[in-house]
Formats: sequence, C-alpha cells, structure tokens
Amino acid sequence: MCGIVGYIGFNDSKEILLKGLEKLEYRGYDSAGIAVANEQGVHVFKEKGRIADLRSVVDGSVEANTGIGHTRWATHGAPSKTNSHPHQSNSGRFTLVHNGVIENYDILKREYLQNVPLKSETDTEVIVQLVELFVNDGLGVEEAFRKTLTLLHGSYALALIDEQDKETIYVAKNKSPLLVGLGFGFNVVASDAMAMLQVTDKYVELMDKEMVIVKKDEVTIQNLNGEVISREPYTAELDASDIEKGTYPHYMLKEIDEQPLVMRKIVQNYQDENGALEVDSDIVKAMNNADRIYIIAAGTSYHAGLVGKQFIEKLAEIPVEVHISSEFGYNMPLLSQKPLFVFISQSGETADSRQVLVQVKEMGHKALTITNVAGSTLSREADYTLLLHAGPEIAVASTKAYTAQLAVLAILADVTAKSRGINAEFDLVQELGIVANAMEVLCDAKEDFESIAREYLAVTRNCFFIGRGIDFYVGLEGALKLKEISYIQAEGFAGGELKHGTIALIEEGTPVIAIATQDFVNLSIRGNVKEVAARGANPCIISMEGLEMDGDRFVIPEVNSLLTPLISVIPMQLISYYAALHRDCDVDKPRNLAKSVTVE
Repeated sequence: MCGIVGYIGFNDSKEILLKGLEKLEYRGYDSAGIAVANEQGVHVFKEKGRIADLRSVVDGSVEANTGIGHTRWATHGAPSKTNSHPHQSNSGRFTLVHNGVIENYDILKREYLQNVPLKSETDTEVIVQLVELFVNDGLGVEEAFRKTLTLLHGSYALALIDEQDKETIYVAKNKSPLLVGLGFGFNVVASDAMAMLQVTDKYVELMDKEMVIVKKDEVTIQNLNGEVISREPYTAELDASDIEKGTYPHYMLKEIDEQPLVMRKIVQNYQDENGALEVDSDIVKAMNNADRIYIIAAGTSYHAGLVGKQFIEKLAEIPVEVHISSEFGYNMPLLSQKPLFVFISQSGETADSRQVLVQVKEMGHKALTITNVAGSTLSREADYTLLLHAGPEIAVASTKAYTAQLAVLAILADVTAKSRGINAEFDLVQELGIVANAMEVLCDAKEDFESIAREYLAVTRNCFFIGRGIDFYVGLEGALKLKEISYIQAEGFAGGELKHGTIALIEEGTPVIAIATQDFVNLSIRGNVKEVAARGANPCIISMEGLEMDGDRFVIPEVNSLLTPLISVIPMQLISYYAALHRDCDVDKPRNLAKSVTVE
C-alpha cells in the first residue's frame, strides 16, 4: 500500500514527483505529500485527499532539484494532513517518507523518545525523530540512519533528506517494495517502476535490509554493516502508453475490455516455435516432483487459485490445496512430504504471501510465483516465476489480472499433464482462442449489463451470488468485485449451502445472481434459485449457451466447461462496474482499499 517517489538531479523536482505520485494512485491512498529541498531549506506540502488536492497547495514558485513524495494509506493514525507524509524531525532538519509498518514503534518511543514531542499518531514519525536524536548525540547522518534501521522491527521502504545536505537522498528497504532508478545526471526512487517511467526505464532492485546513498550522479548500495554491494540495473519492460486511460472514463472499464487481447498475448508468450504450449522445464519438473501443490494467495488471486485447483487436479492429476495467505502463515497445516508452493499475486508484492514464502524457503521447499510484475519481490525470492503478460493494471479492482491468472494456471496444468503422459480432451490453444472471442462478445454487451445493474443493484443494500462446482468460485469473485467498488454488502455461496442458514437473510426483492455454466449441476442450481425466489428474492440467472432456459437474464457464449470461469466472470465485472456508477462511487479508487497490499 502507499507509494514513494524521489528525485535528485538537475530539473525542478516538483512536477516529476507529482506525476510520479499520480502513477501510484492505483495503489490506494488517503493523503499525499511532497518535500523539496533548495538553498532556502526544505519545503513540505501535504494534504488529505487526492493528488489533485495536493497540487492545489504546492507553491509553484518554489524550485528545487531534490525531493521526495508519498501517498499514504492509513495504518497508524486516522487519515489527516498531520498524519500524512512527509514527516519531519522536531528541528525540521530531517524529512522522511515511509511505506510499511514498524511493529516496535511504541517500544522505541518509550526507550528513546520520551523527551521528544511527537506531532502525529504515526509509526513513521518515530523513525525521523530517531535519526535526529542520534545525530544530536554525535553520529554522522549516514551512521545515524544505519543505527535507526537496526532498531526497526517490521516492514519499511524509506527515503530521507537532510536540510544540510541537499545532494543526497538516504534510502532503505525491508519487506516493502522500493527501487532506485538511474538516469543521466539524475537518479530517482520509486515504489514501482511505473511511477518514474516518465524519466527512466533503468532500475536497480533493492533487497531487504539494504540502505542506499542516492546522489544525482552516484548510487551506493550497502548492507546494514556498511559493506558496499554491487548490482547491475535492469530495464523495466513497461509501455507508458499502456498506463493511460485513453478515451475510457475509467481504468477498470479499459482493463475489462483488454481481456481478449490479454488472452491472445498469453498464448503467444507461452508457445514454442511450433505453436505448442510450453512452460520452463524446471517448473514442469518441480510440478511433477511434488506430491501436493499448495496455492497461496489473497483476495482475487485466492479466487483464481480455487479455479486453478480444478485445472491442475482435473488435467494434471496432482492434488492441490488452496490457502489464504494471511491465515496460512500463522496456522500452517501439516504438509505433505514433497510440497510445491505456488504464490499467486498480481503485484508480486503482497505482504501476506511474502511472509509465507519466507517461511517455506527456510523450510527448504520449492516455490513458484505467478505474477504480473517481473522483478517484483515474490518473483525475485521464489525459485520460479510465470508472468501474466497482462500489462499494467491500474484500477484497484482486479479484472484482467484475474483472467490472466486463470489462463496461465490452465497452461501450467495442460503442459504438466502432457509431461505426465496425460492427454487432454481438448486443444487448449484453440480453446483459449474461443475464450478470447467469447470475451469480445461479452465486452460488446455492455448495455445489457448496465441494464442488469440498474434493475437489480441501483438501490439495494445487499446481494447474493450463487453457483455450484466451478461456478461457486466465480460467484465468490463476483461478490468481491461488487462489494469493493459499489459498497453493496455482497456474498458468494455454494448454491446448496444457502438453505443451511443464509437463506434466513433473503427478504422481498433481495437480488440473487446465479451462475449456471455446468451441465452436471444445471438443474441443481436452478432448484436453488427456486428456493430463494419462493422467499421473495429477485433472481438473475446468467447461464451458458446450450444450458439456457426461459427466464434466464443473460446467456454467455459456449466455451469448454472447464474454462467457463474465464468468461462467466466478465458479466460479474461489468455488472459491478455499472452498479458502482449508478451509486456514484469512485470506480478506480474505492474507499479504504489499496492495489498492492504491502503490509500484513
């Protein structure tokens, strides 16, 4: 969550920082600020609300070649101008931005800062006050910064500037993502390469418990013992044009429409020269060596994992368990003898998943990350990576990354199955082509889904999604999409489970969206619809061609029954989108949410 930018060079830093923060808006935030340093001192501008609110308070007459910026998502202290970053030490000499959570900040306050008045409720302010305290005790700035880092327990990405040294930005990282970008006569700092793609595509990745001295023409990486580390930069493979909305009113709608293209791009990237699907042979070997696959994920990625379990078990015939990462790390089940862990994360920075990855690596187990971001933390630290090739996803509510995860999981299952001598009953390349065509049909049916949203969801306070088999998992994702962007209380259930308690919540007019794409449970889910309708519910059945019946609200094109989640989710996405519009919600940046959940 949150985002950091920094610039040191020969240009005025204000606009570079503000544009960088705008590129990080997708991560979720409730306030923002920048600090710039020139010969007159350090100038701090911050404001609760959006980057547009911050722009309104920035003094355009101030020019400075060094600066840091931040978008905050509240963890310690309510959203406010006072709690927003950057934070300053009492004298104003040191200014700091921070992502992450300092777990021992209360202990540090009691032990070191009893006589230091604090202005905010944040854990971050403790860090900058400690640096000043140690400098006042006689340490140099670099030594004081290093000593402070050794005292911090938890996650952090930090950027610090010193009013008495405008030629340096002090940077450090542990568990939270942070990069240093390289330019000619300037260097930058960013939580995400996307933020500073406007000025450079060359980045150096930072590892945990490293600090960096960033000057305009020099970058020095050290460990906490002061030992210098050499590391080659990499080129960020992002297309700046992919990040723009173009003619779309919202990123979410653009990203929904991009899903057919993403399907075709994934197939192209996972085909060999003969057109056959291929996955790194080491990954296939790891799959075959495993006696059980453990999929670890959160939110939308968890829902993708539930569908992926069906792909792997039905195609490759390997047992799979799917676990919520935030629970698994603290309540690990009894593991099999030869487990393989598969981490699914759009950003590759999910803190809940990373803490599980750290544990399983310490136990000596192999790990595969499926992510949209090359060079992300989960990608770097796992043994293997499969990329989603979905392009940047900016809207907080994931759409194209979810279907990309399903496609890559299907490819992994298919290739693994073939390596085990198991022949699928269908050609996955051909079937994914059919899926892409079906996606286009659904994306062109926006008026139908807008009508459904207006009819069922414009004024309701709650909604249920039901399905059986693989449709149940799509219902879970549909409910998540609806609740996170429209704020309607939405829940997904296995169709048969409703009558075991939840049907008590059905009232006159309660919307129930039922998904019916599986022949073997088609009559069962329709029986569940009759149960809720008899109690006053307003049912909306979305079925698949060939299984449709009179009264179904929408019929999706027919695809292979195992792959239906790739297309049945699109009506869920579009219905949620239009429901949010009808309720005047901020579609791309829903309240209280962040795109990259980089704190536990």
